[in-house]
Amino acid sequence: MLTIHAAPLVLPVGAAAVVGGAVAVDGDRIAALGPYEAVAAAHPAARIRRWPGLIAPGLRQDGARELLTRCYHPDPREADELGELPLWGEDFERIAVTMDATRRAGSVRRGLQRMLRHGTTHVAGPFGADDPALRTAVARSGLVVQVAPSPAPVREGVPDLDPFAAGGDLARTAGAPLTVGGRADLAVFDVPDEAALYGDGPRPCVATVLAGRLVHRAR
Repeated sequence: MLTIHAAPLVLPVGAAAVVGGAVAVDGDRIAALGPYEAVAAAHPAARIRRWPGLIAPGLRQDGARELLTRCYHPDPREADELGELPLWGEDFERIAVTMDATRRAGSVRRGLQRMLRHGTTHVAGPFGADDPALRTAVARSGLVVQVAPSPAPVREGVPDLDPFAAGGDLARTAGAPLTVGGRADLAVFDVPDEAALYGDGPRPCVATVLAGRLVHRAR
């Protein structure tokens, strides 16, 4: 069934923002993009999903390899002991000494899931033949692997699941612009405008659509 995703603002990237906009998704493709009234009138039988804030392209995580290979993502059952945030540095090294393939695979899987919760639909690669298990996990996730168009700014400190933490704007951080006929990779943020995506303020990702599938929805 064709689905229309509507929000107060749609930021396609590479085209003008649409106030009161909508993105119609058919399968894994974008079927229409524009003002909600026009898109809804053209697809009267579509399912409607209304979101707060803005719809943007799915984001690219440039630190994906580091987040998946140099961080440990605790299982919720380990929260009392390890907390909920990714562990890196000495904390990671202490766990890595005794981490078997099953525990590592679980960490990678949770890392990929947590990327989706931050609006990530693309990850910077490549993930080469030196780590086939990692390459397979990324492929199974459905995330698009692409080479970043320019080097990410150097950022000291803990690797961050937030793709904007590297300092790029939406045009640089988007996996691909939203275009009719393009793959339906969307990120929905409960913020009023593009400026609110940047800086240190909260930018809750309320939904992530990966190849037309709703893979994350905040409660």
